Amino acid sequence: DPCLSIWCLNAQKLEAVCGHRRMLNRMVGGQDAMEGEWPWQVSIQRNGSHFCGGSLITEQWVLTAAHCFYNTSETSLYRVLLGARQLLQPGPHSIYAHVKRVESNPLYQGMASSADVALVELEAPVTFTNYILPVCMPDPSVVFETNMNCWVTGWGSPSEQDHLPNPRILQKLAVPIIDTPKCNLLYSTDTASSFQPKAIKDDMLCAGFAEGKKDACKGDSGGPLVCFMNQTWVQAGVISWGEGCARQNRPGVYIRVTSHHDWIHRIIPELKFQSSKIGGH
Repeated sequence: DPCLSIWCLNAQKLEAVCGHRRMLNRMVGGQDAMEGEWPWQVSIQRNGSHFCGGSLITEQWVLTAAHCFYNTSETSLYRVLLGARQLLQPGPHSIYAHVKRVESNPLYQGMASSADVALVELEAPVTFTNYILPVCMPDPSVVFETNMNCWVTGWGSPSEQDHLPNPRILQKLAVPIIDTPKCNLLYSTDTASSFQPKAIKDDMLCAGFAEGKKDACKGDSGGPLVCFMNQTWVQAGVISWGEGCARQNRPGVYIRVTSHHDWIHRIIPELKFQSSKIGGH
């Protein structure tokens, strides 16, 4: 496709490109991803070590969690790995990009608070390939229904104790959306008397399993929760927090991308959002 050159993928083209993987062929309880399966997944690294996930949303911007960055000015310490399936020897399809700036949502107030989202601008635009493609951003009309089956991906720990074993292959896990009242109920059960039950705020979204066993975990933070809608992969949430990993009655909590539409649009005015009407829905 001659139009994979960066010059021809302008904002109009981006709409056609986002959320369409061109696959050619450990979450807790997750399974290995295939090459090219989640081409928007990135690894954000500090001093050469992976510490957070993120998702490519245009040729120059990555969406991640604000809690990943406690110092947004030291951009030289950070780099972003794109197009990789594994962190160790990521292979010929991957590239490392330098970071130009980090924009944290100004409403963010610390762990488990609302607005745990940040945008990372890469030093230069990347060229889209079969292994490096953006995911679609939903406009506020898009509703992610309860029980809708979505997927969460990342290189985080396979359990609270362990690291993902080498070569650290990207993990994927199917998780159903849990409605907020039910999630609040789960988070308020079995709370130690010393703990304030954590409230699920309006800009949060829960996904996962009440029985535990499968969940995102440490090192997955900032990565995407994506849902397949109208033949397109759309990002519903950013991995934000949970109480431990895969514990009973503690599903994963994500920041809702649609809640921060205005802020994302303000930082990246050229970004096109997917409406729920795409594909005649």
